[in-house]
Amino acid sequence: MTFQQVSEPYDAYDVLVVGGSGVDTIVPVGALPVPPADSHPVAPIREWAGHTGTGVALGCAALGLTTGFVDFIGDDPPGALVRERLAGTGVDFRPLVSRHGTRRAVNLVAPDGRRMSFYDGRDPLDLRMPPEHYLPVLRRARHVHLSITHFARFLYDDIEALGLPVSTDLHDWDGLTDHHREFAFRSDLVFLSTAGAGERIGQVMREILRQGRARAVVATAGAGGAYLLTPDDRSPRPVPAAVPPGPVVDSNGAGDAFVCGFLHGLLAGRQLADCARLGAVAGAYACTSPGTHTALIGPEGLRGVVPEPAPAAEPAGQSLRPTPP
Repeated sequence: MTFQQVSEPYDAYDVLVVGGSGVDTIVPVGALPVPPADSHPVAPIREWAGHTGTGVALGCAALGLTTGFVDFIGDDPPGALVRERLAGTGVDFRPLVSRHGTRRAVNLVAPDGRRMSFYDGRDPLDLRMPPEHYLPVLRRARHVHLSITHFARFLYDDIEALGLPVSTDLHDWDGLTDHHREFAFRSDLVFLSTAGAGERIGQVMREILRQGRARAVVATAGAGGAYLLTPDDRSPRPVPAAVPPGPVVDSNGAGDAFVCGFLHGLLAGRQLADCARLGAVAGAYACTSPGTHTALIGPEGLRGVVPEPAPAAEPAGQSLRPTPP
């Protein structure tokens, strides 16, 4: 691997995203599940720079948050596509080149916007990001968002030592798979979808609070809205789904957009329930454009969704800051 730094870091980041870049190949299909057959004619297949880290970085920057992004990519055409997508967006992308190449996914997308993703993570288990690469930018962050790429788990000790609030997105975790556990139990804010746990989602959310350090857990349910659980709640609070501003054509990136809307509210000092409503609006907006991370909501799209917060005595966005041991 080699360093690919091209500029001095920003003075400060509202959000530093770690891991999760890659390229999506989008295949339109007539229905999900796809009926058995040797072949299916489809509409044009497109490639987009996507994946969860890219989506959170792009979405936060579009909402006016100063955003840094560190990750591994390959010295390959998919890596070039990621660089091109992030260039000029306001995201301070600081990648390292890995000989294992850029992560890929093939996503089947149905006419109603539902999708099925086949993910090629390709990072070996011994891949590590050198501290000299991430520590200078980590020290400048107000909030850290870790993608669940394996190497990112090894940043937790430094994040905790610096006293930084950290969020993560477990995606469709079923509450059982070991890979996700450290992310679930060492993050202050945990996002996941209801797809993996199904009817057990409330139990999984409570387990995250009980065993970990999270002060809020959010489960997204697509058109069914979302659920918010904090230590003060007896059961998950429903968050109504937002009405998309246009036809739903592709749900790729909707969960990442939800995270961005939530963080936008959090760093502005809003209550957690209001943050979840902002997330729902941002997620719905993302579903109105084909491809991954092609419809990015701006601050004006969230204006008026919830009341403006009252002036706070402490810096905004500190409600999830870890409690000192």
